Amino acid sequence: MELNTILFIKRKFREHYRKEPPEPPPCLEEREWGFLMFDPDSGMRRHKAFISVGEMQEYIQAMVPAHVYHSAAYYQHPGAPTMKEKNWEGADLIFDIDADHLPVKTDSFKVMLDTAKQEIIKLVGFLMDDFGFGEGSLHIAFSGGRGYHVHVRDQRVLSLDSAQRREIVDYLSGTGLDLDHIFKKKYVEGDDKRSKILVFPSESQGGWGRLVNRELIRYLQELTGDENPAKRLMEFDRIGKKTAQKIIDSVNDPAQLKLLRMGNFGALSSIPAGFWETALQQVIPHIGVHIDEPVTADIKRLIRAASSLHGKSGMKVVSLTVDELHRFEPLVDAVVFGDNEIKINVTRATTVEMMGEKFEVEEGANVLPEYAAIYLMCKGAAEYMGGVA
Repeated sequence: MELNTILFIKRKFREHYRKEPPEPPPCLEEREWGFLMFDPDSGMRRHKAFISVGEMQEYIQAMVPAHVYHSAAYYQHPGAPTMKEKNWEGADLIFDIDADHLPVKTDSFKVMLDTAKQEIIKLVGFLMDDFGFGEGSLHIAFSGGRGYHVHVRDQRVLSLDSAQRREIVDYLSGTGLDLDHIFKKKYVEGDDKRSKILVFPSESQGGWGRLVNRELIRYLQELTGDENPAKRLMEFDRIGKKTAQKIIDSVNDPAQLKLLRMGNFGALSSIPAGFWETALQQVIPHIGVHIDEPVTADIKRLIRAASSLHGKSGMKVVSLTVDELHRFEPLVDAVVFGDNEIKINVTRATTVEMMGEKFEVEEGANVLPEYAAIYLMCKGAAEYMGGVA
């Protein structure tokens, strides 16, 4: 990034911070702070502590960092120069959903962010429904870049060690999910012998059971909605024509479908267990949450400060309630800069989708609204040339 580009972006960041400084986290004076500057050779500046909101805001307005972070942890001496001297006292439970780590193949930034948003909605559902955290314990934020963060601020999680936090990630992602825990087995008396059948979870069941029921039925509907459903079902091991037709009839019968949602898979109880195990492997990725596990496991992690600006996009880290999350449009709601025209030299052709507009940008000199120009400059894809009269 050229010097005149750095100076322009720092000026715009400073103007923003004077109007809207970053939000302080709870227990500000117990947090370590870290900063990455626009100078690529400066490295991370950490082991910084503040005793007041005013001191924190004045520092950021004066230094104008590219990235602002604070610790998830609480320390007795957060400004101490070594981690040992800080005296760790606990940490929020944090989760990072990053579009780069999601199984989505697209060049569209908007599609990536939409996928990340659906993933964070899934995560919030797990945290509230399965773990019992109230909305007031959850701090949800768009990261300003390619994803979302959730901070769980609850006394019950403060002392969890790294291994315990990894166990939570395993539960949320479905890692090591025990099929015997999902599909219970019981014996029923027949005309001349006892038979072992699988007992399925119901839609009203808590935890993974409810989600497995919903996704299994969705998967069955997908299979039976195929152009030739019997042929597709018969591709499964030990599924013949008669069994395939039984599945099709059950899924297409409203009364049977209602029973399936209640966990009554009696009409399908004779289907080989291998079919259900294969089906479960197909649906788990749709149920589990794709979380950046090292972030959650790190009890001394630095995380982006709310309302700070992301130095690689120029967008804001936006705090959200659960209701706001569902309505949130990052490429509109996290854009803080105006639409005054700016002239930039684009170093590689690209597409920018922001504020409901789509810009096809060619290599070389381009004139763009300020918000789109700053986005490209922060990404390292353009250099500042000046304003347009």
